[in-house]
Amino acid sequence: MAYHITDDCIACGACQPECPTEAISAGDIYVIDPDKCIDCGACASVCPVDAPQPE
Repeated sequence: MAYHITDDCIACGACQPECPTEAISAGDIYVIDPDKCIDCGACASVCPVDAPQPE
């Protein structure tokens, strides 16, 4: 199971440096590559709007 980023994302960038597998890429909203995500939740723990959610 991987995390995904919901439309609630405000593109603040807090999650990207926290990802140990570099699965998060920037855009209008940030995107998590499900093939790289190890379901650690590091991104979710720093997100101010709870946009990263488990699938």
